Amino acid sequence: MTGKTAAASIVIAAFLTGISVWYLQLYYYYDTIDPEQVEIRLTPSDGGAPRPLEISEFEGIDATSSPLRMRGCFRVRESLETLRREYTVMPDPTPLVGPGWFECYDANTVGDDLESGAAVAFLGEKAIADGVDRVIAIYPDGRGYVWHQLNDKYQD
Repeated sequence: MTGKTAAASIVIAAFLTGISVWYLQLYYYYDTIDPEQVEIRLTPSDGGAPRPLEISEFEGIDATSSPLRMRGCFRVRESLETLRREYTVMPDPTPLVGPGWFECYDANTVGDDLESGAAVAFLGEKAIADGVDRVIAIYPDGRGYVWHQLNDKYQD
Protein backbone atom coordinates (compact mmCIF):
# COMPACT_ATOMS: atom_id res chain seq x y z
CA MET A 1 0.00 0.00 0.00
CA THR A 2 2.85 2.45 0.75
CA GLY A 3 4.39 1.92 -2.67
CA LYS A 4 1.11 2.78 -4.37
CA THR A 5 0.71 5.87 -2.18
CA ALA A 6 4.26 7.03 -2.94
CA ALA A 7 3.80 6.44 -6.68
CA ALA A 8 0.47 8.26 -6.68
CA SER A 9 2.02 11.18 -4.78
CA ILE A 10 4.84 11.43 -7.30
CA VAL A 11 2.44 11.33 -10.26
CA ILE A 12 0.17 13.97 -8.73
CA ALA A 13 3.12 16.22 -7.85
CA ALA A 14 4.53 15.88 -11.39
CA PHE A 15 1.12 16.65 -12.91
CA LEU A 16 0.62 19.74 -10.74
CA THR A 17 4.16 20.93 -11.49
CA GLY A 18 3.58 20.51 -15.23
CA ILE A 19 0.31 22.44 -15.11
CA SER A 20 1.98 25.21 -13.08
CA VAL A 21 4.92 25.55 -15.49
CA TRP A 22 2.55 25.58 -18.48
CA TYR A 23 0.37 28.30 -16.95
CA LEU A 24 3.32 30.42 -15.83
CA GLN A 25 5.00 30.30 -19.25
CA LEU A 26 1.90 30.99 -21.34
CA TYR A 27 -0.18 33.33 -19.19
CA TYR A 28 1.07 34.48 -15.81
CA TYR A 29 4.07 36.64 -16.73
CA TYR A 30 2.49 38.40 -19.72
CA ASP A 31 0.86 41.79 -19.42
CA THR A 32 -0.86 43.78 -22.14
CA ILE A 33 0.91 46.98 -23.16
CA ASP A 34 -1.09 50.18 -22.86
CA PRO A 35 -1.21 51.68 -26.39
CA GLU A 36 -0.78 55.14 -24.86
CA GLN A 37 2.48 54.07 -23.19
CA VAL A 38 4.23 52.52 -26.18
CA GLU A 39 6.58 54.28 -28.57
CA ILE A 40 7.78 52.42 -31.65
CA ARG A 41 10.99 53.89 -33.01
CA LEU A 42 13.12 53.12 -36.06
CA THR A 43 16.86 53.59 -36.44
CA PRO A 44 17.75 55.89 -39.37
CA SER A 45 20.00 54.47 -42.07
CA ASP A 46 22.54 57.22 -41.34
CA GLY A 47 23.06 55.71 -37.89
CA GLY A 48 21.41 58.50 -35.92
CA ALA A 49 19.27 58.09 -32.84
CA PRO A 50 16.05 56.10 -33.28
CA ARG A 51 13.06 58.22 -34.30
CA PRO A 52 9.42 57.66 -33.30
CA LEU A 53 7.15 56.11 -35.87
CA GLU A 54 3.55 57.30 -35.99
CA ILE A 55 1.39 54.23 -35.31
CA SER A 56 -2.25 53.39 -34.64
CA GLU A 57 -4.30 50.37 -33.56
CA PHE A 58 -1.52 49.03 -31.33
CA GLU A 59 -1.97 45.72 -29.50
CA GLY A 60 0.94 44.36 -27.51
CA ILE A 61 2.16 42.10 -24.75
CA ASP A 62 5.33 42.08 -22.68
CA ALA A 63 6.73 40.44 -19.57
CA THR A 64 9.22 41.52 -16.94
CA SER A 65 10.57 37.96 -16.80
CA SER A 66 12.44 38.31 -20.13
CA PRO A 67 13.15 41.11 -22.60
CA LEU A 68 12.45 38.64 -25.44
CA ARG A 69 8.74 38.34 -24.63
CA MET A 70 7.64 41.63 -26.18
CA ARG A 71 5.31 41.29 -29.18
CA GLY A 72 3.05 43.80 -30.85
CA CYS A 73 0.85 44.57 -33.83
CA PHE A 74 -0.02 48.01 -35.20
CA ARG A 75 -0.60 50.08 -38.32
CA VAL A 76 1.56 52.80 -39.91
CA ARG A 77 0.68 55.58 -42.32
CA GLU A 78 4.07 56.07 -43.95
CA SER A 79 4.70 54.12 -47.12
CA LEU A 80 7.03 51.15 -47.06
CA GLU A 81 9.20 52.79 -49.72
CA THR A 82 9.68 55.91 -47.60
CA LEU A 83 10.58 53.79 -44.59
CA ARG A 84 13.01 51.71 -46.68
CA ARG A 85 14.79 54.88 -47.89
CA GLU A 86 15.09 56.47 -44.45
CA TYR A 87 15.63 53.61 -41.98
CA THR A 88 17.99 50.69 -41.37
CA VAL A 89 16.79 47.42 -42.87
CA MET A 90 17.41 44.50 -40.50
CA PRO A 91 19.79 41.98 -42.10
CA ASP A 92 18.58 38.79 -40.39
CA PRO A 93 15.16 39.20 -38.76
CA THR A 94 13.88 36.22 -36.80
CA PRO A 95 10.35 36.67 -35.43
CA LEU A 96 9.99 34.81 -32.16
CA VAL A 97 6.86 32.74 -31.55
CA GLY A 98 4.48 34.23 -29.02
CA PRO A 99 1.75 32.62 -26.97
CA GLY A 100 -1.11 31.21 -29.04
CA TRP A 101 -3.71 33.35 -27.29
CA PHE A 102 -2.09 36.56 -28.64
CA GLU A 103 -3.83 36.25 -31.99
CA CYS A 104 -2.75 39.37 -33.87
CA TYR A 105 0.89 38.20 -34.00
CA ASP A 106 1.86 35.11 -35.99
CA ALA A 107 5.64 34.68 -36.06
CA ASN A 108 5.58 31.94 -38.70
CA THR A 109 3.56 34.03 -41.16
CA VAL A 110 5.67 37.14 -40.53
CA GLY A 111 8.86 35.09 -40.94
CA ASP A 112 7.67 33.56 -44.20
CA ASP A 113 6.64 36.99 -45.50
CA LEU A 114 10.03 38.47 -44.61
CA GLU A 115 11.78 35.65 -46.49
CA SER A 116 9.56 36.08 -49.56
CA GLY A 117 9.88 39.88 -49.57
CA ALA A 118 6.19 40.47 -48.83
CA ALA A 119 7.30 42.43 -45.73
CA VAL A 120 10.46 44.30 -44.74
CA ALA A 121 12.11 44.25 -41.32
CA PHE A 122 13.77 47.32 -39.83
CA LEU A 123 16.01 47.85 -36.85
CA GLY A 124 13.81 49.50 -34.28
CA GLU A 125 16.35 50.02 -31.54
CA LYS A 126 19.74 48.39 -31.01
CA ALA A 127 20.35 47.01 -27.51
CA ILE A 128 16.88 47.83 -26.16
CA ALA A 129 18.01 45.48 -23.37
CA ASP A 130 21.35 43.74 -22.80
CA GLY A 131 22.01 41.73 -25.98
CA VAL A 132 18.50 42.33 -27.36
CA ASP A 133 17.35 44.42 -30.34
CA ARG A 134 13.84 45.60 -31.17
CA VAL A 135 12.79 44.61 -34.69
CA ILE A 136 9.91 46.09 -36.68
CA ALA A 137 8.34 44.36 -39.71
CA ILE A 138 6.22 46.47 -42.07
CA TYR A 139 3.93 45.37 -44.89
CA PRO A 140 3.05 47.49 -47.95
CA ASP A 141 -0.55 47.78 -46.69
CA GLY A 142 0.60 49.45 -43.45
CA ARG A 143 0.47 46.49 -41.08
CA GLY A 144 3.34 46.42 -38.63
CA TYR A 145 4.72 43.91 -36.14
CA VAL A 146 7.29 44.32 -33.40
CA TRP A 147 9.32 41.82 -31.41
CA HIS A 148 12.65 41.58 -29.61
CA GLN A 149 15.44 39.25 -30.69
CA LEU A 150 18.96 38.49 -29.58
CA ASN A 151 21.66 40.56 -31.25
CA ASP A 152 25.30 39.70 -32.06
CA LYS A 153 26.30 39.79 -28.39
CA TYR A 154 24.65 36.45 -27.66
CA GLN A 155 24.46 34.81 -31.07
CA ASP A 156 26.98 32.15 -31.88
